[in-house]
Amino acid sequence: MKFTHINPYDIKPLDSTTQADGQRYYLTPEGKKYPSVTTVAGIFAKDGIIKWRKRVGEEEANKISTQASTRGTAVHKVCEDYINNVEDYTKNHMPSNIQSFNDLKPLIDSNINNVVMQECQMYSDYLRVAGTVDCIAEYDGTLSVIDFKTSRKPKKKEWIDSYFMQTAAYAVMFEEMTKTPINQLVIMITVDGSEPQVFTERRDSWIWKFVDARSEFERRYNA
Repeated sequence: MKFTHINPYDIKPLDSTTQADGQRYYLTPEGKKYPSVTTVAGIFAKDGIIKWRKRVGEEEANKISTQASTRGTAVHKVCEDYINNVEDYTKNHMPSNIQSFNDLKPLIDSNINNVVMQECQMYSDYLRVAGTVDCIAEYDGTLSVIDFKTSRKPKKKEWIDSYFMQTAAYAVMFEEMTKTPINQLVIMITVDGSEPQVFTERRDSWIWKFVDARSEFERRYNA
């Protein structure tokens, strides 16, 4: 399948830095330093992650986290190249990661087109955050923020608040920078040994939870 790409927007890349504690910050063209969307959206889950790391041990937690991050990055790269119409999009990828992509491929083929951007960095002065969006394109005919995720087990919707908060923030950033509103959020999850999952939500159902997270981030880190 060949995807149509439509990008009338001239959005420049941002410089970014990652601190020793893993928090990423972006520098806007005006010189403002903003935390990443992912860092802010995960603020309420951080305490739970700390407890989990204590329970399983630092060595095992680091191993699991590294494997998950490596796999997620690889599968996302296959999705990105495929949607960018790269001919040999599976080249140099592990068979397990190709299989994860292949689980998502029918949903991508039947729902995604008219791609506006992938892996594009944006920021919002209103939210005081920045980040790199996975994909903005039409999903089932509606302009959407689309996020690709990997998981070892199926997710329940109530477990992925941070995914919806994150994509809602990208929708606001996109509208602030382009004057084009996006209301639909789409989370596509490839699951080991199971059918892929797709969750859709509305931006306005989640953006105020992200605003709360941004306030909590500022309270904790004065940033």
